[in-house]
Amino acid sequence: MEFFEQNQMYIVMLIVLVTWFGLLGFLIKLDRQVKKLEELLKK
Repeated sequence: MEFFEQNQMYIVMLIVLVTWFGLLGFLIKLDRQVKKLEELLKK
């Protein structure tokens, strides 16, 4: 438990960073899917 008490801020920052990268990856994937759908609708 001593590790968590001393490095609490770094652990929170790591969780926030992982969350932001996950959200960014999801948005990029969603953007690609929307572009594919738009191309299909144009045809």
